[in-house]
Amino acid sequence: MNDIHDLETLKLALRDFAAARDWRQYHTPKNLAMAMIVEAAELVEHFQWATAEESLAPPPEKLAEIRDEVADTLIYLVELADALNIDPIAAARDKIAKNALKYPAR
Repeated sequence: MNDIHDLETLKLALRDFAAARDWRQYHTPKNLAMAMIVEAAELVEHFQWATAEESLAPPPEKLAEIRDEVADTLIYLVELADALNIDPIAAARDKIAKNALKYPAR
């Protein structure tokens, strides 16, 4: 998995990883969304009670743990999008356009 540099390659690698372990049967949108939220909550725990300044500069060992939680959350998000045939880049681009209309620049 060292050659993963884009979302499409990540999606395909995650498909292969899950298939090799017979996990695809469990990767329903409901389960993936719930797993993603659990991982996001684990990410949030690293910032609970931290000041804004502390959150900007976590110590190296904490940053490594944060990195893992970011990865876990991203993995489940990519798998959820894949299960629902959603292109997350296109969805994000469309959402940015909607937000630009809703919240125009001053």
